Amino acid sequence: QVRLVESGGGFVQAGGSLRLSCLASGDTSCMSDMNWYRQAPGKERELVAAVTSESSTYYSDSVKGRFTISRDDAKNTVYLQMNSLKPTDTAVYYCNVGLDKSSPFCKAQYNDVLGYWGQGTQVTVSS
Repeated sequence: QVRLVESGGGFVQAGGSLRLSCLASGDTSCMSDMNWYRQAPGKERELVAAVTSESSTYYSDSVKGRFTISRDDAKNTVYLQMNSLKPTDTAVYYCNVGLDKSSPFCKAQYNDVLGYWGQGTQVTVSS
């Protein structure tokens, strides 16, 4: 299993910055994509940013140009640098990792597992 612990959330004024971190522990050998999702009150959880094991990145249109995702595989950590924050960025931010099941070992270990989630960290942006 993989355990994910997010940190770095908090309260910030519009235009400010925050840096989220997500530390993975446990069996990290089969991890593939590392992702950040967010969920605002009354809304569905949405993908904000993703980074593959080859460091290709994806951003939702709402954060493109303001957020930067990165990963440090030596530290089993994924980061989300959030700049020019807006009140609409207020949400609980969740770390998520996918699993690469292309190897026999990983397929045997995680065949029925879609991925793992952290517990979430609150980000509140005031106007």
